[in-house]
Amino acid sequence: MKGDGGKMVIKSKLKWVGLVGLVLSALSLFTHFLLARYSYTDDNLTEYQAITIFSWRPIFQNADLSPNGLLGLLSKLHRRLWGPVRRLESLQPHAKPRQHYTVPVSESDRFIFVRIRGGFHEIRSSICDAVVIARLLNATLVIPEIQSTTSSKGISAQFKSFPYLYNEDHFMETLANDITVVKTLPKSLKGARRKKEIPSFKVINSQSPYYYLHHVLPVLKRHSVVELVVSDGGCLQAILPPDLEEYQRLRCRVAFHALSFRQEVQELATKILHRLRAPGRPFIAYDPGMTRDALAYYGCAELFQDVHTELIQHRRLWMLKRGIVKGNLTVDSNAQRLNGSCPLMPEEIGIILRAYGYSWDTIIYISGGEVFGGQKKLIPFHAMFENVVDRTSLTTPWELNKIYGREANLVDKYPKTPPSAEQETKKDTWKTSGQRPRPLPPPPARPKSYNIEGWWGWVAESDNEPESTVIELRTNAHKLLWEAIDYMVCVEADVFVPGFDRDGKGRPSFASLVMGHRLYQSATAKSFMLDRKEIAKHMEEISDHLYEFNQTWIKSVRNHLRKSLVDGLTEESKISKSLSFLSFPVPECACLRSKPNGASSRTSASQLPAALKVAPSCPAWMGKDVISRTAADKENEDDLDKDDDSGTFSLFFRQSGGSSNRNAVSNGGGRGGGEMMSSKEETQMEDQEEMEGGDR
Repeated sequence: MKGDGGKMVIKSKLKWVGLVGLVLSALSLFTHFLLARYSYTDDNLTEYQAITIFSWRPIFQNADLSPNGLLGLLSKLHRRLWGPVRRLESLQPHAKPRQHYTVPVSESDRFIFVRIRGGFHEIRSSICDAVVIARLLNATLVIPEIQSTTSSKGISAQFKSFPYLYNEDHFMETLANDITVVKTLPKSLKGARRKKEIPSFKVINSQSPYYYLHHVLPVLKRHSVVELVVSDGGCLQAILPPDLEEYQRLRCRVAFHALSFRQEVQELATKILHRLRAPGRPFIAYDPGMTRDALAYYGCAELFQDVHTELIQHRRLWMLKRGIVKGNLTVDSNAQRLNGSCPLMPEEIGIILRAYGYSWDTIIYISGGEVFGGQKKLIPFHAMFENVVDRTSLTTPWELNKIYGREANLVDKYPKTPPSAEQETKKDTWKTSGQRPRPLPPPPARPKSYNIEGWWGWVAESDNEPESTVIELRTNAHKLLWEAIDYMVCVEADVFVPGFDRDGKGRPSFASLVMGHRLYQSATAKSFMLDRKEIAKHMEEISDHLYEFNQTWIKSVRNHLRKSLVDGLTEESKISKSLSFLSFPVPECACLRSKPNGASSRTSASQLPAALKVAPSCPAWMGKDVISRTAADKENEDDLDKDDDSGTFSLFFRQSGGSSNRNAVSNGGGRGGGEMMSSKEETQMEDQEEMEGGDR
């Protein structure tokens, strides 16, 4: 009995020990969760910023850090990859009025009400055009209504239309000296709008000022209010007559100053930027531009050998029926790709970035609400770069839900149609029939849900695309917020790389607006304006040996990318500007700044592309603070424009873990960057290993 009692005591003690261990484990996990989300500062507890942990490998270990050694070589490499575009240093933003500019009348009896449909870039362009039209007609502008963000789309009642995306008060204050902006129509006109008695104009893209002055203005004078319905991404032509140049600068003031995103969106975008820059390294923003509409418009269906090909063809057929696109349903996608009419695939972008010199541990932010083809198309890109992130990996679901506001729980209800009399008769016959061999009855019908970015089963069952559900309409409104965040990140990125810059109507897209904003805000920031035709030609040259090292090919790719930084501006001014002014807002919204001594600097108009030479000199109040360089600095910078494969190329493709590499570095103290490698053959061998993934 005593032995049994002792065993019972031991068992009870073990239970208590186990219980205490479980409690301690739970407390430990809870503490780790808190530490993972919050961090202590000197004042209080703040939310932890580092969501994604980036990985990289130091490439200088036991190395010569003298100016002529590895440190100097790294500095040259860093300037080539991340440094400013020196030829554009004199180009400065200047969108203020330069001629006599009258302040709008405080009280106006003419009102323009605008309803805007479309995606993010179309909404932004349309708002700028609406402001210009209000100024042109000397009318008061009612805050535009964004159709994708109305309350009927299931979004939060906290935001309505325009304030869902932009800061309404900031918009009105910034444009106070340009036009009069009001939030709503006067009470005397609200009733007429409800009864649909307001004259309405469905405006097509790129209307001329003549149309508004001779067709809209007379109606506006008679009725005191007109409604403009804009659905094509802009309601005023991009290129205005010379006497209306001030209206172009007004477009810049609207797009780059007045259109500020609401506070919640700005705060989240700022958090993402802080998390991207937390490691203390620059990053690339990459916009694939692979949308279903764009692929269908340009006939790029055969680039996808799966169900996505059918989806693209279905959308192209829809466009052909409505006259959006002309031509045949079946298009040679390979010919379109070689012609530069199709987006560059993520794998192609990855290859040319690696060829230019960006290492596998470069931080790359992928923007865009939709990469058509899914994550499968990004697998090769992820294989070439480890630190590839996007909006979802740098934020928590709670942070994203915060910008949406309080939304009701929506449930898609698919009403079941009652069975026909014939079907009921068949069921009764089946039940009353006698014993005989027969197949199993079909399974009961079930409602099907179609998700725009999920299952595409309707393609095999119907020629008509199912109507969007309320949840999908809400998701489309959310996409505007996602693209707003991506827009801010792309504008502030150290380098921007567009995969495609056209939308589903053949006009400049999200990427074009980003490049135009970067050109206006900081012209020296690197934005690769790639010639897709030239890149496709380069990719064809190595199609049979895609991942093999070819130094001649790499030199040609680097040369093309370097030229695209400046020479690409000329092509943009010819192609994109005629379709969207915001994609190339210079020289109307820019000026040239000279050196402090007034002499012509190295970055004067003679160094600029022809499209920028006509920009006027900056006014005196802007100052003259372009930094003058010594002759040695200029000579060193000139070296960056030359092919630097002898030094930086071999350094970039070095394996940091190899003993031969460390010996080569440590024994090269005091030598020039080109002498750090033991031989040319060793350099080529290391480059071959890098292109084959040997550094992984």
